[in-house]
Amino acid sequence: MTHSFDAYVTAAVFDRAGIAGFALGDGSIAFETGETQTAHNGVVLSAALHPSGIGLLTGGDDGRVVWTKKEACLELARIPGRWIDAVAASPESRLIAFSAGKDLHVRDSADPDFSRIFQHDKSVADIAFDPKGRRLAVATYGGAWLWYAKIAEQKPQLLKWAGSHVGLAWSPDGKFLMSAMQENQLHGWRVADDKNLKMGGYPGKVKSMAFLAKGLMLATSGANGVVIWPFAGATGPLGKQAAEIGYDESAMVIRVAATPNSNRVAAGLDDGRVWVCDLTDQKIQPVKADKGEPISALAISADGKRLAWGDEGGAAAVVDLS
Repeated sequence: MTHSFDAYVTAAVFDRAGIAGFALGDGSIAFETGETQTAHNGVVLSAALHPSGIGLLTGGDDGRVVWTKKEACLELARIPGRWIDAVAASPESRLIAFSAGKDLHVRDSADPDFSRIFQHDKSVADIAFDPKGRRLAVATYGGAWLWYAKIAEQKPQLLKWAGSHVGLAWSPDGKFLMSAMQENQLHGWRVADDKNLKMGGYPGKVKSMAFLAKGLMLATSGANGVVIWPFAGATGPLGKQAAEIGYDESAMVIRVAATPNSNRVAAGLDDGRVWVCDLTDQKIQPVKADKGEPISALAISADGKRLAWGDEGGAAAVVDLS
């Protein structure tokens, strides 16, 4: 099913039932089933699945955090004068987190009175819950800060590495935290002992990451193919070489998507093409062969059977992979 929206597609998110929703640059949320809601007075900057598994949790340049379902929108928070650059949610703990400038805010979807605010020295670029939903990682200048989400007074664990960190991904076992940097570089830490994992060699910026194969592999964008890092063993990718799948010298992979329990990875390219690959046989299956605007959003449903993509020009589609 294809769609044509009037705005940049910020994110594609599948809900618990496998229905896709698209967050758009004009502040609206469009569901593949036809419903559309206006969530923000401005651009949607960030999006995630709500902890309930229903609807989208979004942050906007209007300082609002909104839960949008097919039927209606509900404002969950408002921080006047701030952009909500990052949102995250955990179905395990039912917690919601969002950034506003240098502050990290935590709310409990099951307790309207619960609120925590954690402050940082520099602006927060991204946030991510660990697999249990108890700890939050915050990407900022100079590294990542780790907070226990519900503890009011605490000293964060600092994972240091010089430079600007802009994107985060936890390994499914919670042992490794990976960070995409403003430079053409991927960095990581083994959380237990702060062991650094320096993973360079990228020709472009790593804008997207996804674990797959039960956490044994990490797929990233930032190259002419999908870069696959091995994570088996106690040291993860340390001292190991990455593989590159679907190399194409004429284009760059700028979005990847995967499900943790399968070997299937999807790639969105800067020339508008989309493909999927099962790493078991490494066969590339074109999903969108026509070139167009760069792919700006990419997602695979939890069961791995459906894929949603969106591009910078407002085109989008949901495709059956089974």
